[in-house]
Amino acid sequence: MLNQGTEEYIRDLETICRGNDLIDNRLYNEYGVNRGLRDEYGNGVLTGLTTISMVVGTAVKNGEKVPCEGELWYRGYRIEDLINGLKETEFGFEKLTYLLLTGELPNREQEEAFRKVIAGYRVLPTNFTRDVIMKAPSEDIMNSMTKSILTLASYDEQVKNNSLANNIRQCIQLISEFPMLAVYGYNAYNYYEKGSSMYIHFPEQSLSTAENILVMMRPDQNYTATEAKVLDTALILHMEHGGGNNSSFTTRVVTSSGADTYSTMAAAMSSLKGPKHGGANIKVMDMMGDIRQHISDYQDEEEIRSYLEKIVDGRAFDQKGLIYGMGHAVYSLSDPREKIFKKYVDWLAAEKHREQDLLLYQQVERIAPEVIARKRHIFKGVSPNVDFYSGFVYDMLEIPKEMYTAIFAIARIVGWSAHRIEELVCGEKIIRPSYKSVMKKKRMN
Repeated sequence: MLNQGTEEYIRDLETICRGNDLIDNRLYNEYGVNRGLRDEYGNGVLTGLTTISMVVGTAVKNGEKVPCEGELWYRGYRIEDLINGLKETEFGFEKLTYLLLTGELPNREQEEAFRKVIAGYRVLPTNFTRDVIMKAPSEDIMNSMTKSILTLASYDEQVKNNSLANNIRQCIQLISEFPMLAVYGYNAYNYYEKGSSMYIHFPEQSLSTAENILVMMRPDQNYTATEAKVLDTALILHMEHGGGNNSSFTTRVVTSSGADTYSTMAAAMSSLKGPKHGGANIKVMDMMGDIRQHISDYQDEEEIRSYLEKIVDGRAFDQKGLIYGMGHAVYSLSDPREKIFKKYVDWLAAEKHREQDLLLYQQVERIAPEVIARKRHIFKGVSPNVDFYSGFVYDMLEIPKEMYTAIFAIARIVGWSAHRIEELVCGEKIIRPSYKSVMKKKRMN
């Protein structure tokens, strides 16, 4: 803790920094600066090429961009076809990890071999859990995981070997280890900081990533087929989303500098944990909890509409004027991930007897776009994104809120790995965009 004199000094420095670092907004227009690497229409500035995935949010009609139903493609395949192509009892996360990393769907022999490799890497160095994860546990599981990722570099004798084969090995190993880093990090926090029981379950080699997450999270290690299937689908829908999202672009930037895999993934983690990127489902959960407290009848559309109007007007919830989970930076008419996920949400809600909670989500999903369109004069269409339901699903799966962004990371490291590999293969230059200096030159007295 800082003493009062130091706190006052820091506040003085804050005032000085705010005064000297503030840049007139007019200068951004004068020099044609695309703030946030987005143009005046909100479209991302083109900074690279990729064959890993494609996100479609608008279409071109008569030479102009117009809203359209959203599309998501992994390595040339529509996400709907990939998920529908899985058998009802099949877990697809490992199979589609192979697809994203290599660019090809595996045949049966290739898939079995890859699953064995993934399973074989589901082990941490001797005493790592005790000496690293359980030391200085944190409520911020993303910070805990990032610390563990960087420490794992010390156990890798080939950390400085920058060959493509070694980088692929490191990526696969981290993909396998991420669930343990996340769950054990939470269990340490739950024991030391919350005073709950401590249990460390080892992953089972024969189970899928989704199944192992549930096994390691739960004291009794039990789960249902529906629970595992829904979590597997959530992981698939979150594992990749183009090279322009903040954490994937971070992966590209750090990779281009020649940094090792561990440093790169730690940087991506730091990007993902930001509330503007990976924490959206937590805001949805907080908002829905607030709505429950102020709505007496989930069937009453007018009551729900009235409260949503208060949220948009900044008179309710967090006064930010946002209905979280509605709209997306890229998609316009729909988020394909949300459309796919709804069926699985229905299945899980029925199994968990959470139909009333589901009804409220469905009411908000239907009414919120009308409220936003009218209040904000947005006529291109506003639709729910995948994060609208993902927090609800994690809650039904008894996954604590502290783990939500970590679950996102467990999935998204696959996309990060694919982008790292592609950057290593294709990247020839360090990524270095330009900043225009508007500094005023001064003379020493």
